[in-house]
Amino acid sequence: VQLQASGGGLVQVGGSLRLSCTASESIHSSIPMGWYRQAPGKQRELVASIRSGRDPTYADSVQDRFTISRDNAKKTVYLFMNSLEPEDTGVYYCRVGGASNAFWGQGTLVTVSS
Repeated sequence: VQLQASGGGLVQVGGSLRLSCTASESIHSSIPMGWYRQAPGKQRELVASIRSGRDPTYADSVQDRFTISRDNAKKTVYLFMNSLEPEDTGVYYCRVGGASNAFWGQGTLVTVSS
């Protein structure tokens, strides 16, 4: 599975962005799709994940600001980011799959300037 992420960019504090990640083939709704990010000098961390039959999962730091959704017909997962903060700066990667078998996108850079 190949994943193509897009939507990153430069935004001011308090602004919004929408990230998209489209898979090269259909992804069953029960398979998790999610977003991770890696800030400079830090480890990659989970931002949000979504799969059918469960509530979406969010990192505490983005709860109530970010929303993840997916369109299975379009093979796409989205991350709507609002009230962006400088701490949200980093490379955002989409991920598809479970714990033992996952695919990663190439990453898209989000920069929040103050």
